[in-house]
Amino acid sequence: MAESILNSINSPVDLRQLPAEKLTQLAAELRRFIIEIVATKEGHLGASLGVVELTIALHYVFNTPKDLLVWDVGHQAYGHKILTGRRDVFHTNRQLHGISGFPKRSESEYDTFGVGHSSTAISAALGMAIASNLKGETEKQHIAVVGDASIASGMAFEGLNHAGVTKANLLIVLNDNAIGIDPSVGALKNYLTKARVGYRPRQANIIEALNFKYYGPVDGHDLEGLLKAFEALKKIKGPKFLHVITRKGKGLKKAEEDQVKYHAPGKFIPDTGELLPYETKDLSLKFQDVFGLTLVELAEKNENIIGITPAMPTGSSLKYMMDAFPERAFDVGIAEQHAVTLAAGMATRGFTVFCAIYSTFLQRAYDQVIHDVALQNLPVIFCLDRAGLVGEDGATHHGIFDIAYLRCIPNMIIFAPLDEVELRNMMFTVQQDVPAHPVVIRYPRGRGSRKEWQLPFETLEFGKAKCLKEGSEIAVLSLGSIGINVHKAIRELSKDSRIGHYDMRFAKPLDEELLHVIFKKYKKIITIEDGVIAGGFGSAVVEFAQKNGFFVPIEVLGIPDQFIDHGKVEELQEIANLSVESIVSCLTSQLD
Repeated sequence: MAESILNSINSPVDLRQLPAEKLTQLAAELRRFIIEIVATKEGHLGASLGVVELTIALHYVFNTPKDLLVWDVGHQAYGHKILTGRRDVFHTNRQLHGISGFPKRSESEYDTFGVGHSSTAISAALGMAIASNLKGETEKQHIAVVGDASIASGMAFEGLNHAGVTKANLLIVLNDNAIGIDPSVGALKNYLTKARVGYRPRQANIIEALNFKYYGPVDGHDLEGLLKAFEALKKIKGPKFLHVITRKGKGLKKAEEDQVKYHAPGKFIPDTGELLPYETKDLSLKFQDVFGLTLVELAEKNENIIGITPAMPTGSSLKYMMDAFPERAFDVGIAEQHAVTLAAGMATRGFTVFCAIYSTFLQRAYDQVIHDVALQNLPVIFCLDRAGLVGEDGATHHGIFDIAYLRCIPNMIIFAPLDEVELRNMMFTVQQDVPAHPVVIRYPRGRGSRKEWQLPFETLEFGKAKCLKEGSEIAVLSLGSIGINVHKAIRELSKDSRIGHYDMRFAKPLDEELLHVIFKKYKKIITIEDGVIAGGFGSAVVEFAQKNGFFVPIEVLGIPDQFIDHGKVEELQEIANLSVESIVSCLTSQLD
């Protein structure tokens, strides 16, 4: 058996000492290492397998970290992490107190820019390159690796547009694998597909038209070819663009064959890629699937319903509607701003538009939510998947800010279902009696609490909460699915008769009629939400109390004023004092 090369690589300095003929063996070892760790620890698989050769070539040719390398999107960077001193801790990837699943500046000098959302690398690398010119560091190289369909985002084109009129020493490497999490869509994807087979239009291609020197396409799994390309590009000044063709999941047959499922497959058998069964006794459905299946059920009877998602048809489960009603369901690619304003345009024509976006990604379209939807009071229905703490993807992906950043916008209705049945009923309500305002329905990642969720539809009244349990001393006001933790905590306290529990449902408008009753009846109030305390639901309750002259003590539980790192949801809830045990402790102290 050949001696391991990977075990001798503790930094790119070691890598650059290898003869080029050893790099193919290193690529095989690196690919195997990623497969074996992700098979047991889970994480993003396909994207990093697809860039193994590209990662080795970049660090071999360029003098990182002096030359600055930015990844886009960050889940391509597992090989990069392993080659830059994190091989021995890679097994802690995405675990509590372990390394991040994405490049992170505080983790390594080789992680030049934090990247969790897509399409940021060109702007960041351009900023670095212009700064280097200002410092007189004209020989420094700046490389942005743009992959998994990130090139199609508006921000990527904003960066390209600016870079083309600069003298920045910038190299953009397009990792073209024709897929993000789901298959790429759009006219640009079609154009790049033609370029993959050597298509050259009579006029300059789209990249050359933006004043880049275009090279490629080249085979992203041909190490010799990549090394030659990078060595040549190092000597060329100004903005350059290398088109690299890769295969997502390269080296694991099942990952190549099912690139969507093996983007982040969970646990599997390393040798075969066969997925292992999900270890749970919980037979309830994921919230996203309840959303997707309910939307199809409603769309079967309501021809006015439209579904939109920015590049997340599988993750949001809009795929169900795309399969059932392809003419009424749209994946617009990684373009959250466009998704929101497209929904607004359709709403002006009388359609009932469900715009399904992960909570953390709606942040990218905040101006469109205000300017194009709320200001015009258009009844777009935003279905915010992955709201709250999402777990191992960490700070870039937690959906903890939405209540705070949406509550301050006039005309918004913000609803958070306790469980799958409430999600289903609110979807039914908004399409049956379309409100005169935009509506936000936020729900968490993962499975719910109801095995029996497909019950007959019920109409919900906007702005009305629900009493789950009467009490005499302490009222717990919960918003959304975190109320299940409250329910479990009260049950652990033997359903103490002094504790009342209210499912508030709406962060905006508040059920002020019920709040008047609660504040007059109870001696203490506790609010709890799976979102930031600052400006969130609890803040709204405090504002209500101040406005109406109530001086009942209020304790606000939620995400503190800090970014929460990665770990299992249960671990992160413990850190944020939102776990069942934390709530029990809080209630016990209040009752003493």
